[in-house]
Amino acid sequence: MIFGGACDVVANTDYDIFIIGGGINGCGIARDAVGRGFRTGLAEMKDLASGTSSRATKLIHGGLRYLEHYEFRLVREALMEREVIWANAPYLVKPMRFILPYHRGGVRPAWLLRLGLFLYDHIGGRKLLPATRTLNMKTDKAAAPLKDLFTKAFEYSDAWVDDARFVALNAMDAKERGAEIRTRTKVTAARRAGDVWHIKLQDLRTGKTNEVTSRLLVNAAGPWVDRVLAGMEGLAEVHNVRLVQGSHIIVRKKFDGDRSYFFQNNDGRIIFAIPYENDFTLIGTTDQDYHGDPAKVEITEAESDYLCSAASEYFREPVKREDIVWAYSGVRPLYDDGADKAQEATRDYVLKDDAGEGKAPLINIFGGKITTYRRLSEHMMQKIEHFLGKKGAPWTHKAPLPGGDFPVQDFSRMNATFAVHYPFLTPSHAARLFRMYGTRAQWILGNATDYKDLGQHFGADLYEVEVRYMMVQEWALTAEDIVWRRSKRGLVLTASEIAVLDQFMKTETGYDEKAV
Repeated sequence: MIFGGACDVVANTDYDIFIIGGGINGCGIARDAVGRGFRTGLAEMKDLASGTSSRATKLIHGGLRYLEHYEFRLVREALMEREVIWANAPYLVKPMRFILPYHRGGVRPAWLLRLGLFLYDHIGGRKLLPATRTLNMKTDKAAAPLKDLFTKAFEYSDAWVDDARFVALNAMDAKERGAEIRTRTKVTAARRAGDVWHIKLQDLRTGKTNEVTSRLLVNAAGPWVDRVLAGMEGLAEVHNVRLVQGSHIIVRKKFDGDRSYFFQNNDGRIIFAIPYENDFTLIGTTDQDYHGDPAKVEITEAESDYLCSAASEYFREPVKREDIVWAYSGVRPLYDDGADKAQEATRDYVLKDDAGEGKAPLINIFGGKITTYRRLSEHMMQKIEHFLGKKGAPWTHKAPLPGGDFPVQDFSRMNATFAVHYPFLTPSHAARLFRMYGTRAQWILGNATDYKDLGQHFGADLYEVEVRYMMVQEWALTAEDIVWRRSKRGLVLTASEIAVLDQFMKTETGYDEKAV
């Protein structure tokens, strides 16, 4: 393709900002940018959050262990964001208490844990989340599933979020404010022509290609960020990120209650055990360098054994390989700071720009975590405004995401009101719908008065009206998009039920991912 010269009038470009990557960082930037008045486009080669952003431990947290590596700025920023994000999506984000068991002679002394938790409570502007307290493990219910090793534990606050849904919410808000979000769309080429980017796109659903122009390009491709950058510059190899594999296992519920556990391993690493989807426990994560294709990452047998063994050091009832009902693995694109061990590599983010006089700017994102995505977006906007000029002011701090238009303190009341409005729903079904969609759950059900009004039943509590909502509003195109990213119903649906859903969606959309 032959690109023309630079555009004399920047308004002639299709976009002010074009973003490569539909993970949490890309969608967060798209939302912030369009809300300030910038013409914004985004391309994601697969489904939203199909990479790292759906494969996290699903925590909104300060990162207690990062204090050991002196990442005070990152921890403070993340702690400050917990209650902001909670207020933005008070149905999807839920506060959670974490139990950190302690025994004499453990990995970290009690004074160090107390100091870390004191900082955790006081450097992040905590207002609503409860403070740390010490538990007597001889009397507290938190001791019930654990071995008789612990006389004391510390209980502290963080929060939990459905990460893939959180990405979709940011994309939805960006779209509703005027951004163009293209999924299953691959950037096949990006070339500068003076002060304009020419970006060639391929729609993977149809195979058709087209070209768009933008004043500025953001590379938010996560684990593929170096690969995208190398393709732009025509380089054989670019190395900015350290790919670190993190894997999780899901097992049948190991304990009752809604508190989670923070376990310290003898090798210095930590894992979490978290209540998951009512009937399960999520255990993770691992940390090991990864050198393969990020699209093909899978949990290894060694990782499964490690997680089972580490959890079994704490639980009375051992965690065995046969207990695993599902597992997932992701690749964290950490900025390569030269750390010796994967678990010591910085979790902070780095934004690097590439521009010059008369040269269309490119800004690359290295690293980052879901908790700090909104602050990363604000810092990105500062860089963007340096090149394109300032438009609107920062605005996302107090702006609810779709479905989150109520105070965090009202969650229980709003949840109960929704259940009363649809009395035919089972309590667990009503609770799931409101936890997933907030006030937009009523958009889905409308005037339904009976389960027959919800359309085709795909199994468990998944019905056609919800599936269609995810297809129309949330870019879902395949059964995998719905059962493993949008809803996690894959944990309770059978393989044959998922196959029926997949066929239904192929008929409705005409899209067959396996045929692409």
